[in-house]
Amino acid sequence: MGKILIFWCVIGFTLGACKGEPTPPTGKSETTPVSQVIVEREKSVKEEPLPPEVKIRLKRDGKDNYAWELNGSDVDQILKVNEKLRRQLGKESSK
Repeated sequence: MGKILIFWCVIGFTLGACKGEPTPPTGKSETTPVSQVIVEREKSVKEEPLPPEVKIRLKRDGKDNYAWELNGSDVDQILKVNEKLRRQLGKESSK
């Protein structure tokens, strides 16, 4: 029982000595200059997202009339493409 108590005392003193802060060297106490670090963040260039893709399926019948089907994920973009097709193909069929 005595050997176990001495063993745990030695372990306790060893761990207690390791946890302490190191003592500064005796003599002149010189402070080390603290270097300043400036961190600059990279300026990320914001790229314009690609316009939403609109798929057009154009059909023409025997009387030179055009019809089309539009598919896509953005409703506003589909409506813009639809208006553009109406303007362009509408003028050609009236000539």
